[in-house]
Amino acid sequence: MPELASRAHLQNIVPVVDAAVKKAGVQLQDVDAIAFTQSPGLIGALLVGAGFAKSLSLALGKPLIAVHHMQAHVMANLINPPLPEFPFLCLTVSGGHTQIVQCQSPYDMKVIGETIDDAAGEAFDKTAKLIGLPYPGGPLIDQYAALGNPQAFSFPEPKVDGLNFSFSGLKTSILYFLQNAGKSNVYKEAFTATEEEKKQFIQTHLADICASVQHRIIHILLNKLQKASQQTGIKTICIAGGVSANRGLRNELTRLGGQLNWKVFIPPFEYCTDNAAMIAITAHYKYLQNDFVKEDVVPMARAEW
Repeated sequence: MPELASRAHLQNIVPVVDAAVKKAGVQLQDVDAIAFTQSPGLIGALLVGAGFAKSLSLALGKPLIAVHHMQAHVMANLINPPLPEFPFLCLTVSGGHTQIVQCQSPYDMKVIGETIDDAAGEAFDKTAKLIGLPYPGGPLIDQYAALGNPQAFSFPEPKVDGLNFSFSGLKTSILYFLQNAGKSNVYKEAFTATEEEKKQFIQTHLADICASVQHRIIHILLNKLQKASQQTGIKTICIAGGVSANRGLRNELTRLGGQLNWKVFIPPFEYCTDNAAMIAITAHYKYLQNDFVKEDVVPMARAEW
């Protein structure tokens, strides 16, 4: 809910900054610059962050740095050693984005594949909603998947040319599969099961459903990533974004990397979901390039990078 999100930002931004400064054992005047997320995101929340950052910049006389949220996810791989060597490929997966990024340097990144409709994280969360799990459901699917059989049920892999992804058809297939209590995942046979039959089917096969759905999503992601590696010749592979916290994805990427002689880099869990550290590391490299913005900079809900 965008309105509630922006109000929560207003309520928490001062206490959070105060706590961070105290924990770091520094004074605000000690920092070199003020960085903030310019885009993409909920515009109300972005406005709060941008307005606060501008105020600090003016009050402290410090330069202002605008950061693209998705670039910051990629840069999370540069926070703690060991660091990947350039060039590398980064699979960036979250609730709103699914991309393959070719990274030549901290200042030269290019999206070479992305979703043409829905994101992988959205597929996880929508599935969780359909089977009655609370939001955010992706982590819960990951937990139940560890207890289930990934081969129990079969879901289709979308046929998309190039390095792009598609998850809308998979979401529809899962919807009909649940509506039919596992008997079919096509529309013409939909609504054949009663609500009680659907509920009983989900309760009985919850772990297997989660494991099978997760298996398909992960293999859609890794199949495209493998294709990107083959096309570019790059064997240093990173992941980023909220879905990169998924244990199934981390394990499968590690396994595949071992088979294909990849150098795989996976950020710690705390740097996978949205966090301030990834904004800071991106700002660090921008600072080295004197890549600053003026006070008339505006946040944007959507923006290329």
